[in-house]
Amino acid sequence: MKNIYISPKIIRQGEFELVERKGVGHPDSVADGIAQKVSNELSKYYLKKFGTIMHHNTDQVEVVGGHAISKFSGGEIIEDPLIILSGRATKTIGDEIVPIHEIAKEATEKYIKDLFRGNMKVKIESFIGEGSSDLKDVFDRKNSMPFSNDTSFGVSFYPFTKVEQLVYDIENFLNSDNLNKQYPAIGRDIKVMGARIKDNTKITIALATVDKYIENMQDYITFKDQIVEILKEKFGSCEVDYYLNTADDLERNIGFLTVTGSSMENGDDGSVGRGNRANGIITPYKPMSMEAAAGKNPVNHVGKLYNVLSLYMARDIYNNTGAGETQVRILSQIGKPINEPLACDIATENELSQEDQKEIRNIASDWLDNIKQVTQDIVNEKVSLF
Repeated sequence: MKNIYISPKIIRQGEFELVERKGVGHPDSVADGIAQKVSNELSKYYLKKFGTIMHHNTDQVEVVGGHAISKFSGGEIIEDPLIILSGRATKTIGDEIVPIHEIAKEATEKYIKDLFRGNMKVKIESFIGEGSSDLKDVFDRKNSMPFSNDTSFGVSFYPFTKVEQLVYDIENFLNSDNLNKQYPAIGRDIKVMGARIKDNTKITIALATVDKYIENMQDYITFKDQIVEILKEKFGSCEVDYYLNTADDLERNIGFLTVTGSSMENGDDGSVGRGNRANGIITPYKPMSMEAAAGKNPVNHVGKLYNVLSLYMARDIYNNTGAGETQVRILSQIGKPINEPLACDIATENELSQEDQKEIRNIASDWLDNIKQVTQDIVNEKVSLF
């Protein structure tokens, strides 16, 4: 049964819980988003031209912050941020030369334009090179199931706790197009930190504002108060405290002002893998993988596939059995079929009947056999990786 194990019960969290989400405009999330967009566009090009996805890993992206002077009613950009693209991709296939740098740069430009609603300009340099021969060999071996190109593990859990869901939902709500139309001063760079202390939850938010939409400090203070009231109305205030831009120094006229809506405009850098995990949040009280899932190839890089697959497994086990909260950890071995992990460990909240244990093994086995569905979901952008 593909080395599937069921562990003892999950130990429930105690009186303290921490959860974080870096919003899509945070420099680390921007790096993740670019890495994944480049991978997706390369995959689509390979599929269209050659009928298959060729070996690549574009998970090395650096966002080098620019220089800006922000001020009420509108500042200016002195130097645009720099995006450095690195990693590996198949360049030559027979006599065909793949324009990897052009594909990568075009994907990056479009991603930045869409993300920042045309309000951000960047410089782009591409240093994507050819893949190593040993990894390309593992990738290219003819087999009905791809071989793992790394010894690594993926981990996830389902469902979210109330605080995890709250943190995730708040960032998505604040970054929504609908709210931005009402409050264009809301920038894309938003970080939400949630701390549950016994029965009280404290939500601390860093929200970059677009300075041209704020006339003065009083306008800024009013804006902050409005956002907090909107959050209370949307998500409730019972046993939840909201804190917004706590680094502000109102007496010195200092607030979180930006020209473009992101701190990457003024020296705040970003790297792939330093932000949200593949399930969209950072959870120091729950199992996490340190893998940078964004940008890795979606065919046989288990550092990507297993993090999504473990979430799919945990979700289906929770929804279809009496397991309760479910945690899944999957370990690969390089060179082995990706549907035959060295270990797939499943831990559940509730005691399991024999029938539930059998169903859990069946769910896990079925997902391993259908792991190519994960590849399709990633390439078709049906699943987020950060």
